[in-house]
Amino acid sequence: MVACKLTSLELQKYKTEVIALLKDNILKREELINGYHYTFAGSDTILDQLMIFIKSERQCCKFLTFNLTIENDLSSIILNITGPDGTKEFINTEMEL
Repeated sequence: MVACKLTSLELQKYKTEVIALLKDNILKREELINGYHYTFAGSDTILDQLMIFIKSERQCCKFLTFNLTIENDLSSIILNITGPDGTKEFINTEMEL
């Protein structure tokens, strides 16, 4: 089932703090069949933000799958977020990513 387990207050705080930071740092977004492919700068700061995001999402949205690719030369970080039918709509409406 595609549904977040956070309460409204928790979700609002989460969106403003964690997701807003990520949105500001997306360099490129590409649609996948079952989700999205995001490209970020390869900095340690971005990596830290992505890890906070993934750790949080693993607890509330267990239907999501995260694939993180980190280039050795710090040129980029790739995050793929995928899942079952409805995942793209969830990412667009609930996460607004």
